[in-house]
Amino acid sequence: MHGNWRGGNDFELLPEASRFLPAMFDAIEQARASILIELYLMESGRLAAALIDALIRAAGRGVTVLLLLDGYGAMGLSRHDRERLQAGGLALRFFNPLGLHSLARNLTRDHRKLVVIDGRLAFTGGFGVVDEFLDAWYEVAVRIQGPVVADWVHLFCRLWDSPLTRGDGAAALVRGLSTATRVENGHRGMRGRVVWGRGYRYQTIRHSLHGRIAASRQRVWICTPYFAPTLGLRLRLARAARRGVDVRLLLPGKRHDHPGVRYAGQRFYGRLLKAGVHIHEFQPTFIHAKFSLVDGWVSLGSCNFDHWSLHWNLEANQEVDDRRFAEEVAMLFERHFAVSHEIEPQAWAKRPLLQRFREWLFGILDGVLTRLK
Repeated sequence: MHGNWRGGNDFELLPEASRFLPAMFDAIEQARASILIELYLMESGRLAAALIDALIRAAGRGVTVLLLLDGYGAMGLSRHDRERLQAGGLALRFFNPLGLHSLARNLTRDHRKLVVIDGRLAFTGGFGVVDEFLDAWYEVAVRIQGPVVADWVHLFCRLWDSPLTRGDGAAALVRGLSTATRVENGHRGMRGRVVWGRGYRYQTIRHSLHGRIAASRQRVWICTPYFAPTLGLRLRLARAARRGVDVRLLLPGKRHDHPGVRYAGQRFYGRLLKAGVHIHEFQPTFIHAKFSLVDGWVSLGSCNFDHWSLHWNLEANQEVDDRRFAEEVAMLFERHFAVSHEIEPQAWAKRPLLQRFREWLFGILDGVLTRLK
């Protein structure tokens, strides 16, 4: 499922929390009509406390504040913080709280990340409200202005009003929210569209990436923190590399929040390397960002391009078809490649038995989870 391509937008790349967090907090402070926030992860801590304070101040100014959290991803949000939010005049709802219903329903999570201010300014990326984003995890976001923001608003509104969403905030609060659909002075005239996925039935994000890779001519660069690719994606990456496309993967190194996922993904390194795919493991910290660059096209948002994201989660990405933005993303990739360890095919072929055992073991576990779908 996807929105239409829309021109007249402005997209600003915001790498690192030191850039996107101040931009978001400033936008929240400037809000005059509405603030819509949709998140997977929100846990009590320094960042959550700062956000709650900012949202309560906004509600005190008369701003309509709607906070939509995943029922599982927000389990780390304390009762005290939940009570502060509700007492502060915010509308708080939770998507699909865990229950004694089907396993498949419990596995369906809202993994999207979205902040919309006054229907005219939006942010998306891979961020959450946990303290790791302050100093331990590397993340990237994009600041969005222009007609495409209305599509983000509509996406939020549909889920807020979903039968799977529960909470004190009335579903009707999203009716009549204003959106700014006109092109304004200062916008750089960029084309963009919103793409989203909902489990294995709606996989537009994956199909869009597959189509771009199949048609690629110059480069396919992908950054993902959880590299558990489908067979279809692996085959397309290998085919592109064999026909001379510059195919590179930017993946986490040893600093990983789920080491088992890293080992499971490493079992695919050998064949990809033989096909000519370049694999870079980021060294400075855990890289949690999810963004892709194919020639002059960029996709950035919540989707990890792993089995879990594609088969269970609600995901959403911002696609941008603009050479100027693509070159900014390319420069960001280049900076990251420079501080990464590139896996050499000959060295990888000689890796220790313990490493091979870990790949085998966690590969089996990944296969079991994949078959759950």
